Amino acid sequence: MLTAFARAFKTPDLRKKLLFTLGIIVVYRVGTHVPIPGVDYTSVQQCVDEASGNQGLFGLVNMFSGGALLQITIFALGIMPYITASIILQLLTVVIPRLEALKKEGQAGTAKITQYTRYLTVALAILQGTGLVATARSGALFSGCTVAGSIVPDRAIFTTIVMVITMTAGTAVVMWLGELITDRGIGNGMSILMFISIAATFPSALWAIKTQGSLADGWIEFGTVILVGLVMVGLVVFVEQAQRRIPVQYAKRMIGRRSYGGTSTYIPLKVNQAGVIPVIFASSLLYIPALVAQFSSGTSGWKTWIEAHLVKGDHPYYITLYFFLIVFFAFFYVAISFNPEEVADNMKKYGGFIPGIRAGRPTAEYLSYVLNRITWPGSLYLGLIALVPTMALAGFGANQNFPFGGTSILIIVGVGLETVKQIESQLQQRNYEGFLR
Repeated sequence: MLTAFARAFKTPDLRKKLLFTLGIIVVYRVGTHVPIPGVDYTSVQQCVDEASGNQGLFGLVNMFSGGALLQITIFALGIMPYITASIILQLLTVVIPRLEALKKEGQAGTAKITQYTRYLTVALAILQGTGLVATARSGALFSGCTVAGSIVPDRAIFTTIVMVITMTAGTAVVMWLGELITDRGIGNGMSILMFISIAATFPSALWAIKTQGSLADGWIEFGTVILVGLVMVGLVVFVEQAQRRIPVQYAKRMIGRRSYGGTSTYIPLKVNQAGVIPVIFASSLLYIPALVAQFSSGTSGWKTWIEAHLVKGDHPYYITLYFFLIVFFAFFYVAISFNPEEVADNMKKYGGFIPGIRAGRPTAEYLSYVLNRITWPGSLYLGLIALVPTMALAGFGANQNFPFGGTSILIIVGVGLETVKQIESQLQQRNYEGFLR
């Protein structure tokens, strides 16, 4: 991998793309430290220090924003509104026939869906920005902080509108920066910004484990976490690369005097076909009851039960529900993202068939059978990886924002593999050595 990066910097056009991408990353990281108007930055820093890594309900969103959410900066919402909008549009494509028709139109339809995604991202940014400002004003953003109520000293409606507009504009700028990386950089812009946001929180989280450790001044815990992280990265790389290849044979066709077809290929079905989406869905769904309980007043029985069972990540009820939600959403997302009947119809249209399986409905049933079989180990793997922070919490008292958590490792490894593949493919186009060296 290091050799590929060294060769990429030796290639002039690839070097420009890499340097441009690095420049955009620097701009993005600078924006995550610029506070929005109307916020008392001193009070924010005091509350962040008092929180000491226990970020509660907002830990997931804060991770995706690279720590900018709790700092209440111009990029506080980060890439999260765009991720949510993309997932919503992908789910609606199955439900709304118009979106499904656009998806089948090729590049023009994809451009239209991308435009809808941008509009939805701005709408979600306004909604989430309003919620964040309201949470900061009420003092619920940092529960237990002594100066949480003075984070937003000016409660005027004009100040609130300016804060929401600033965060919405910041989200639009983040979306624009990601598209710049995709068009003029090394590609995969939104994923790279997500990668940078998560990786930026690693040094502080690792150092917090070292400072809180007691064995050999914390170095034993620090080394153990590094070792566990390396083992997890190796496991995730192994599973993410694993796939079931279903062979496909195309019959020969004579058109005029030319022969077409007769080739052999395969359909790659990944073991983890759903990616990190089930973990995000399950985490978001489990945040809802805790969020409702936090904003409700009084000491009702249901609020007490939720705070006792569904807020702490190490409770057996929370662990069991989290695991089963991940398994459920893995099957749900695979069912809506991969349509065996559509694949079977396309194969039949172009004269393709799976050896030993008749074309048409039997092919769709066979694909569905194989997909269900490989989704089981993929969903169980996602559930076990996502529970690593909980096991670390029970093992040696790490906080719930354990740096090598399931979501962060899955995203970092997935984006890293995809970026390296893109750089390597561009290198092969420019430096093809041929068969004879």
